[in-house]
Amino acid sequence: MKVLITGTAGFIGFYAASRFSAAGCEVTGIDNINDYYDTDLKYNRLKESGIAKTDVYYNTIVQSSKWPNYKFLKLDLEDTDNIDKLFNCEKFSLVIHLAAQAGVRYSLTNPRSYIQSNIVGFINILEASRHNHVKRLVYASSSSTYGMSSKEMLSVTDNTDTPVSLYAATKKSNEIMAHVYSHLYGIETIGLRFFTVYGPWGRPDMAPFLFADAILNNKILRVFNHGEMQRDFTYIDDVVEGLFSIARVKLSTRYNIFNIGNNKPVQLLDFIKILEHELDKDAIKELCEMQPGDVKATWADINEFIAVTGYEPKISIKTGVKHFVDWYKKYYV
Repeated sequence: MKVLITGTAGFIGFYAASRFSAAGCEVTGIDNINDYYDTDLKYNRLKESGIAKTDVYYNTIVQSSKWPNYKFLKLDLEDTDNIDKLFNCEKFSLVIHLAAQAGVRYSLTNPRSYIQSNIVGFINILEASRHNHVKRLVYASSSSTYGMSSKEMLSVTDNTDTPVSLYAATKKSNEIMAHVYSHLYGIETIGLRFFTVYGPWGRPDMAPFLFADAILNNKILRVFNHGEMQRDFTYIDDVVEGLFSIARVKLSTRYNIFNIGNNKPVQLLDFIKILEHELDKDAIKELCEMQPGDVKATWADINEFIAVTGYEPKISIKTGVKHFVDWYKKYYV
């Protein structure tokens, strides 16, 4: 199987590249390695995948020293010509599209970056898939598409017409665009609404990083909505196993949307307590009001995903946080 994985210098993409490479797939990874957060972390992920920073140049293929069936190139999703050339040359049978401009709060101050990466970039992936006969496109959506839902458990059949951040709006747009291409051109598309993915090598703008940094460095930890927040924290290994499963399973429909989460919501203050325990240090907490664009609770109904793939999250929140803290201490402390 020839697989393109976008965003392989990113968190989920880094793990996905390793998982598909280990399974014997012929993997090509791309990423533009932008500076939304520390590029050293991105290059170190690549290093773990056998891609040396000194070998990385724009639109130049680098062979992994770890996986003989994995190669990487630095490339912008908005670079239409070179995206088209890559698809035409490689003739991918499967595309795993994980690259995107991430973050809810960043979209409040940098909205245009989301349009370029998440909308323009996605149409380039769709068009290249259409013209090069890609059989299946799996892409990252987000739990943020549910907006300010009052439901505790969120199902893919719930209304997603009221996003409360531009990031969420671009992810909802991706789902609609995928539907059009499935309908018009017969491309099998699978959108995955990820729920609060965490673990080693994660993004530094995410809660586990921000909380660990605050606790270890005696910073005030701002806890929004006075801690009355629930998240379906999903460990990275579980997410990638789910991704690997859905990429290979036979489906009866061309257009598909699934939730992928841990199915066990965790109160934010409880998550902080587990972090405090693993770090052996108490947080200095400041309870704050809800941030614009945030939602109070996100909890995934994953029954449809389980029925199709047999997916079962295996990593408990205590085990997952321990793995994260062990890595965090080794990497940062």
